[in-house]
Amino acid sequence: MTPPSRPAVPPAFSLLDAGREWDFSLRVINERVVASEVVGRVVERARAGAAKPRGRPLEELVNETLYQEQGRLRRAHGERADADRAFYARVRHELPRAGGSGQVRLLTEIVLHYAREIAGHFDARVYKVATSLLPFGLNALVTSLSPRRVLKERTLWSDLDQHLVIEGEVEALHRLKARGTVVLVPTHSSNLDSVLMGYAVYRMKLPPVTYGAGLNLFDNPLIGYFMRHLGAYTVDRLKTDPLYRETLKEYATLTIELGQDNLFFPGGTRSRSGGLETHLKKGLLGTGLAAYRNNLVHKKAEPRVYYVPITLSYPLVLEAATLVEDYLAESGKHRYIIVDDEFSRVQRIVQFLRGLMEVDLRIHLRVGRALDPFGNDVDDEGRSLDPRGRAIEPSRYLLHDGEYDDDPVRDAEYTRSLAERITGAFRRENTVLPTHAVAYAVLDLARRKHPGFDLYRLLRTLGPETGLPQREVEERLERLLGELKALADKGAVRLEKTLAAGDVGGTLRQALRSFGTYHQTPVLERRGVRLHLTDPKLVFYYRNRLEGYGLLGGPDLLAAGSPS
Repeated sequence: MTPPSRPAVPPAFSLLDAGREWDFSLRVINERVVASEVVGRVVERARAGAAKPRGRPLEELVNETLYQEQGRLRRAHGERADADRAFYARVRHELPRAGGSGQVRLLTEIVLHYAREIAGHFDARVYKVATSLLPFGLNALVTSLSPRRVLKERTLWSDLDQHLVIEGEVEALHRLKARGTVVLVPTHSSNLDSVLMGYAVYRMKLPPVTYGAGLNLFDNPLIGYFMRHLGAYTVDRLKTDPLYRETLKEYATLTIELGQDNLFFPGGTRSRSGGLETHLKKGLLGTGLAAYRNNLVHKKAEPRVYYVPITLSYPLVLEAATLVEDYLAESGKHRYIIVDDEFSRVQRIVQFLRGLMEVDLRIHLRVGRALDPFGNDVDDEGRSLDPRGRAIEPSRYLLHDGEYDDDPVRDAEYTRSLAERITGAFRRENTVLPTHAVAYAVLDLARRKHPGFDLYRLLRTLGPETGLPQREVEERLERLLGELKALADKGAVRLEKTLAAGDVGGTLRQALRSFGTYHQTPVLERRGVRLHLTDPKLVFYYRNRLEGYGLLGGPDLLAAGSPS
């Protein structure tokens, strides 16, 4: 398939500009055709593998699916699960009597079943309506205004922009889009990330992106409808069948080949600890390399694929209490999806957004420098650079005997290098906010007052009656801000303006005000001349945003025996 042509590079812009027209031809791609191509590729690979001397027979692949899905469906409920049970019951009934052609048919049906579940259904009309109404809807929700007043108060039109600060290499991102296909890879703290990223893409005057979202997020009929029609495809993290994972990867790969810019969260799931991701899921991360290779093989005019790290920094996180509880609980080692957290309750979302606006808090979204699929830096012209800053030709990485070959072992190593570069970018582009700094200073001081305590004993010891002298907290905070300033001067981290100014008092005041706005009880509160840790687990959660920088000479608590 030949990818449609790309629009010209947009002009310089203001984030407060209202309205824009986009050529949506990039996204008007027949989903049936995409699903058919995905199925054809996956089944053809399976047949080729089965024909090899030690390859897995097709019957074994189908039985593997039946086994994996049977285990998942024991714990699943709802209409979707009932439909899956009926589908697999038929496959199980037909498999024993299926010959070679019958096994191919059943395998094809399974892959098609997966592909149809995964595929999104982008609708340009829904996109235009949703992006136009999103800021007004959020503002009305948060400020309890009537629709008439929202339309009348033009100052509200920019409220969402004022609370979502978009920084970094935005202009470079625009230039790269004219030279290849872009894959946005953000940090993942909250289910709100998908909403904010979608809106940020719109505000940056970028065309809509294709993105993967957890299947559980589609259970809400309204949210599910918009997500599907805004470019989302489903990712069911409860499915362990290798055939499902291969179908998912092939779907993502094909969309990149077709020139659709992608977005996915390489951490795989929301950070339970509150810390930056240090280990990325390399399955979907490698799809850009596969798409680049396929583009080269098919001699596409614009074959290049660029990865753009993006760091989202929240002063408060909607689901923080549930996430950190899951992280610290023994069962947290085994739970991968939380379906009953704050994001599932509209009232909590309203309280969270209202808290941000009442205290005038900012969410910082930083666009980092792009990387190629091999982890090399990319300049503003889209050229890959070696460690000395010299332009190189990345296609040579894939050449073997004059052909662009498929080497899984080699490609896995390239993807590992890319993952390391992305996590490094997350750390450099991390914007430290007052809540992060104060929580770090407070827990560091508390730890020093209880030497020899491990993390769990420390958190059990601390509580609402635990008070720390404000003067001592300020001293730790002053030292912390000095160390952060030194790191920022080296380009190793970013600082919110209050921290960058070294304003200890202002940083503490802003953090205390923030901590008292949204959570059920204040995370940290001042009582006279002492600061009380009213929720030590949340202090730990917000502190973890600064994990791994070696600050204040303390240990990395996330590596000190806590669950991963």
